[in-house]
Amino acid sequence: MHTAQHTTWRERLAAYYYLCRFDKPIGTELVFWPTLWALWIASQGTPDLNILLLMILGVIFMRAAGCAINDFADRKVDGAVARTKNRPLATGIIQPIEAIWVFLILVAASAMLLLFLPIETFYWSFGALFLAFIYPFMKRYTHLPQVFLGAAFSWSIPMAYTAVGQTPDLTCWLLYFGNLAWTVAYDTQYAMTDREDDLKIGVKSTAILFGHYDIATIALLQFISVLLIGFALYIEHLLFPYGLLALLVVLADFIYQWLKTKDRNPQHCFWAFRHNRWIGLIIFMGIFIALF
Repeated sequence: MHTAQHTTWRERLAAYYYLCRFDKPIGTELVFWPTLWALWIASQGTPDLNILLLMILGVIFMRAAGCAINDFADRKVDGAVARTKNRPLATGIIQPIEAIWVFLILVAASAMLLLFLPIETFYWSFGALFLAFIYPFMKRYTHLPQVFLGAAFSWSIPMAYTAVGQTPDLTCWLLYFGNLAWTVAYDTQYAMTDREDDLKIGVKSTAILFGHYDIATIALLQFISVLLIGFALYIEHLLFPYGLLALLVVLADFIYQWLKTKDRNPQHCFWAFRHNRWIGLIIFMGIFIALF
């Protein structure tokens, strides 16, 4: 095991990089696309480029902050899980207090961005901060930490509405809960990769809660997600034809994920989780073309 006292500055810099998961942008992408759905729909077209840039930076900073506080919360169990045993805190390259400082600095950077957005966005940001902070600790108390992650990952949707001067409306909340359902689905796939290790160390997840009904429940959540997002697009007159076409492609992709993961092979489940990066893009393309 490395120690903070016996590492070079290059190793420590790399450790901070890995702590923030900048080497694994999938988490950022999964927040990025829903944020763009909301920005384009709330703006009824291409949003102001300054607002777009600020929201993208906010997504990057807060996702990295969430990773830092997640590793702090999991520092005593990551070493017992094959997939996470080489994380910086698990190996001792950096210390827990350093992860807290990284979290606070990234939150402060995100707060600075809010100075250039409407005051309503600032008020809504407290929800994002609260959810980002509590999610990592929920896996010790409930089998539903994925729901908290879904709430956190979806919070950029109402924030995007306020950023362009709109009040979160029915469309916004349909997108929010549609995205939440989708997030619970793909993060359950993610949790299935660690299920055996989690059972040994007492970490809770929806993958453990759903048990033998895991694949069926994921499929149900994916279907609910498509219905809610489809209804949002219908309200905004974006469903026909491009929104519907995008959602049909998404449904086909979900079926493909089901076929790949029905054997519950951890590697296949991890592949399905990563494949969800394309779902957000496909839906965005439907919205973008419909509003073009």
